[in-house]
Amino acid sequence: MWMPMLAEMTGNLHIGLACLGAALGVGFIGMKASEAVGRNPGAATKILVQAILSTAFAEGIVFFAIFLAGK
Repeated sequence: MWMPMLAEMTGNLHIGLACLGAALGVGFIGMKASEAVGRNPGAATKILVQAILSTAFAEGIVFFAIFLAGK
């Protein structure tokens, strides 16, 4: 009785942790990007490109976790 429920909880735990990690990663990326633009406004375009790419990679972790949960 407990084993299927426990297996389902641990199966979904990695999705929640991946979402938490991606959210923290996106927050840190935004924080540091705005800090970098504040220090060097002339490099705003280059910083924006790097921030968008880094955000996409951080959110890609969630898609891998959801894909693995479907198997």
